[in-house]
Amino acid sequence: KPTLPKGTRDFAPAVMATRQYILSTIKQVFQKYGFLQLETPAMENLSTLTGKYGEEGDQLLFKVLNSGDYLKDVDEEKLKARDSKGITFDISEKGLKYDLTVPFARYVVMNRHEIT
Repeated sequence: KPTLPKGTRDFAPAVMATRQYILSTIKQVFQKYGFLQLETPAMENLSTLTGKYGEEGDQLLFKVLNSGDYLKDVDEEKLKARDSKGITFDISEKGLKYDLTVPFARYVVMNRHEIT
C-alpha cells in the first residue's frame, strides 16, 4: 500500500485553491507596500548550512551525495570505522535548506551592493 513520507501530506485541489487565494491576498497587500519577491535554491552548500542551526539542526539537514563516484576520495580508514560524521563532507558538498533564514542571509551577503 502506498504511503507518504513522515511529516508530509498531499494538498487536494480544494485545499490548494484556498491556500492560493490566501497567499495571493497576502502577496497583493505586501506588494502595495513595496514587497519584492526573491527565491533561493532548494540546495545550498553544506559549508553555508552547517553550524548555523546548532548541532541538533545540523543533524536534521538532508545531505545530497556528490555526483559520480562519491566514495573514490574517501579515506579507507573512515569507511572501515563507519565514521559517518567523518565522511559527510567527503561525500556531500550540498544539502537541502532547512528553512529560509540562512539562505536569505547568504543572499544578502552576496548581493549587499545591489540591495537598496
